[in-house]
Amino acid sequence: MIDLFLQYWPLLLALVVSGLMAGLAAGMFGIGGGAVIVPVLYFLFDGMGYGQTAMHVAVSTSLATIVLTSIRSVMAHNRHKAVDWDIITSWAPWIVIGALVGMGLSGFLSNRALLGIFGTMAFVLAAQLFFGRPTWRLAEEMPGGAVRGGLGMAIGTLSALMGIGGGTFGVSLMTLYGRPIHRAVATAAGWGVLIGLPSALAAIVIGWGREGLPPFSLGHVNIAAFALISVFTVMMAPVGAKLAHKMDAALLRRSFAVLLSLVAARMLWKALGL
Repeated sequence: MIDLFLQYWPLLLALVVSGLMAGLAAGMFGIGGGAVIVPVLYFLFDGMGYGQTAMHVAVSTSLATIVLTSIRSVMAHNRHKAVDWDIITSWAPWIVIGALVGMGLSGFLSNRALLGIFGTMAFVLAAQLFFGRPTWRLAEEMPGGAVRGGLGMAIGTLSALMGIGGGTFGVSLMTLYGRPIHRAVATAAGWGVLIGLPSALAAIVIGWGREGLPPFSLGHVNIAAFALISVFTVMMAPVGAKLAHKMDAALLRRSFAVLLSLVAARMLWKALGL
């Protein structure tokens, strides 16, 4: 046991730190921590020599950890009465369908394609959050009918492809439809379960028996990383939620944007082979 610890302590330390950061980000920004977990796991597995499957395992494992983190985060926000449960329940079917579609598509995409999707979409959302103004509105109420179905499926699909919990898109969407940033963050945290659970189960099936996976992988989900990261994300999510309700709304938006842009730049750099 001691020999294993001495051999893998840099990996274990990196997973602990990423779990702490992911939990804090989940509570503060409602993003489920995927924007932190995916890059960390990708570079860890790639550095260990599993480059052909590194991004698939990183995305899938991130989605698995998001389930517990999102539950913890939304419960913390609910104590502040900030969660709009009507939005969560009415959008749930479409988001779940989209998540399954996204995970199915990921099985046909290369590592480089997944990196490119992650980086590009993160940059677009970061720009909207940083440069956007509170007065920008598509409407004053969340859409229903076919528009809700289409947007819900799109959020689920893109979130599954990126390994994030839906808050990244959900926060932007809700603010454009008139929801205050703090309420958007709290509600978007609840979408993480709707995306993470079906996506993680699908990832296990899709990746089952694939060669070149890191040790302790169940399909595309790495159980060791899932277990270690989940402990610390669940611990830190309530701390992040408390900080979110104490921060200025504009500062919260810009902090979210900076986090996304830094991650996006690094992932695109890798996708382009630079």
